[in-house]
Parts: sequence; C-alpha cells; structure tokens
Amino acid sequence: MRAFLGGAGLATADVRPLAADASFRSYHRVNAAGGPVLVLMDAPPPDEDVRPFMHIAALLDSWGLSAPAVIAADPENGFLLLEDLGDDLFSHLISTGSVAEEQLYSTAVDVLIALHDRTAPTDLPHHDPQTLLEEVCLFLEWRFPEIHGRPPTAGEAEGFRTAWQSVLSGLADPTGTLVLRDYHVDNLIWRPERNGVRRVGLLDFQDAVSGHAAYDLASLLSDVRRDIDPALAERMVSHYLSGTGADAAKLQQALAILGAQRNMRILGVFTRLWRRDGKPSYTGWLARTWRLVRRDLHHPALSPVLAWVEQHAPDDAAADRMERRDS
Repeated sequence: MRAFLGGAGLATADVRPLAADASFRSYHRVNAAGGPVLVLMDAPPPDEDVRPFMHIAALLDSWGLSAPAVIAADPENGFLLLEDLGDDLFSHLISTGSVAEEQLYSTAVDVLIALHDRTAPTDLPHHDPQTLLEEVCLFLEWRFPEIHGRPPTAGEAEGFRTAWQSVLSGLADPTGTLVLRDYHVDNLIWRPERNGVRRVGLLDFQDAVSGHAAYDLASLLSDVRRDIDPALAERMVSHYLSGTGADAAKLQQALAILGAQRNMRILGVFTRLWRRDGKPSYTGWLARTWRLVRRDLHHPALSPVLAWVEQHAPDDAAADRMERRDS
C-alpha cells in the first residue's frame, strides 16, 4: 500500500480506515498536506479484482453519471486511488432529515431512467434466468439449514429450483440494460453542487451486469436495510414509468419477481457472511428481508415459489430472534 501511494506522490500522506463491506475490500481516506482528500480501495487478489470497477467507472462517467474518478491504479496488487465523493450517504441524510427523502429517492430514480435509456456493453456478464436461479439457490445452501437444522433433501431442492425456473421464465427482456446490482441508499452519495443526475454519486458497482431494467429499481425500493413508506415507493414507480414509458403491469410483475429473487438470495448471503465470514451484524436484517420476500411472493406471477415457501419455510424463528436482539 505504501509503495503504491509513494508511486502516486503520496508517500507521507495520512491514511486512515474509512470502511469495509461485505466483500474482501476495504477503504481508506488519504489526506496529503496541500492536496485533495482521496479514497484508497484495497481489494486483495485473488479474492477481488479492481479492473471491473475501473471499466464500469469509466463507462458511467462517459454516460454523464457520477462515478468516482480513478486517480491511480495498481490492478496486480489490488489498489485504486479514487476521487472522494464525500460522506453524505443518502441513508445518513434520510435518517437526519438533512435532505428531503422524496427528493433523494426521486433523483435516484432519475439516474435509473438515464441509465436505462442506454444499452449495456456486450462484454458484461449476462444476468439471465439461469444466473438468477443459481443466485437464489444460495437460500437453499445457507438459510434453509438454519431454519431446519439440516440441508434440504433432494426433493426439497428440486422443488425449489423448479418453482423458480417457472417464475423466472416469465421475465420479458431479461438482459440488455446495465444493472449496477447494489443500487440502494447506502451506496449513493449526495453531491448537490452538481447538476441533474450527476448529483448522485455512485458506489459499489464493480459487479455490474447486463440484465433486466427492473432489477436496480427493485434494489432501491425493496431495501433490506430500511423500511420504505409504501406510498413513497408507489410514487417512485410512477415516476419511473413516466420517465421510461414502460408498461406498468409488466414492470410491477418484474419488480415482484426480481425483488423476491434478490432478497431470497440475500437471506443466503447474510447467513453466509455470519457463518462463513464471521460478520454477524447482517443477521439483524434477516427478518425484514423475509417480510419483503413474503410481500412480493403474493404477486400472482410468484405463486409456485409462494407454494414452496408455505410448505417448506413457513417461518424462520431464528431470524425473528436476531431482529429482536438487535432492536
């Protein structure tokens, strides 16, 4: 790290930990006397690769969106020196009331409207129904055993996969849009000195794919980290429909399918972070995640998955206990 910073002329800079996330990445704030404050991403190979971040950051910038500029890079050792977009996370501004929640969500939807007016590069991975199926099966691998104290039987697993295959096959136009994949208020930074959609600073997009346009909207409005007023969510869907001209019924169906798929996968991911990676803080969100999953499963398009859940995972007492523990 010091060698990388030295090569960027920052050998004597003050470096302080900034944040870590659910991956192996960590972030540091770099402050050199007389120079701008920067952010250092430490993404250790072989577990991480900074090149997708660089690729998507350059693409977003070329499309007029606010990804952090890459100041210096050492892909072989997993270091990036980035523009510091500041500390005004949407989630913090909402909790403090510093900026109107409606304005923040509306501008975040404006970013998706602008993003979905373009076609994803052909070199990105495709977030197709088979990939979506493989992702949601993390629920079987990690959360199901916590509920039952055992892995699923072959029949239970086959029933789960069959139900989800049936649901995912109903998604129209599943690929073609750039999907950032973790588009929610903890990854958005408010930059009011900028104009239009550039007021939204974007983070955590290195796993971007070519996928369904509704995925990031579902990520934003079915957020496992915080409760969103249903009336606000409904207004944001209407705002998106007005800006894109999308078919309302098809969008609502896609939001339900992708919201349930994403959050059922997250039930597995959060459990894996706890059991495998020693990060128990995510377990406090499991019960809210379940509530969002069950809400979306009541859309008619998800009836096969709803039937499976009602038979094989009707409740999750451990998740409820973890929520009460953290409240």
